[in-house]
Amino acid sequence: MAVTASGLFVLTFRDILDSTQMAVDTGSDTFKCAMITNSSTPNFETHDHWSDLSGNEVSGSGYSAGGAALASITLGNASGTLKFDAADTSWTTATISSARAAVIYDDTLTNDPLICLVDFGADYASSAGTFQITWNASGIWTIDLTP
Repeated sequence: MAVTASGLFVLTFRDILDSTQMAVDTGSDTFKCAMITNSSTPNFETHDHWSDLSGNEVSGSGYSAGGAALASITLGNASGTLKFDAADTSWTTATISSARAAVIYDDTLTNDPLICLVDFGADYASSAGTFQITWNASGIWTIDLTP
């Protein structure tokens, strides 16, 4: 099995809500966006740290291991929906192959807890050019909290 879907990592959100291990702070923590290949098999129920997926991280010139820091992070809510968003992420003058998904994790906290994975739906590459992830206009992820 390989990357087949986008989603949020359950253990991280459980730990946030029951305060057992972490206090994620979108206002001050550094969140990173890294990319993985289709060789990775993410498990949204059991994976909780970047090290669970980093073994299948893409590599190439212009791409730094661990990914790029997200900029302009926002966490907002409207009409019962919680929305996490950031500026589009890019690597300039990059030669990257087989990028299948973006993984967002909190690089400030111990063990780099996983937040979400966005499956591109296909493998993408760049050759000495800009590799850009244009996030959905509705946000990187949303949660409908309306009962």
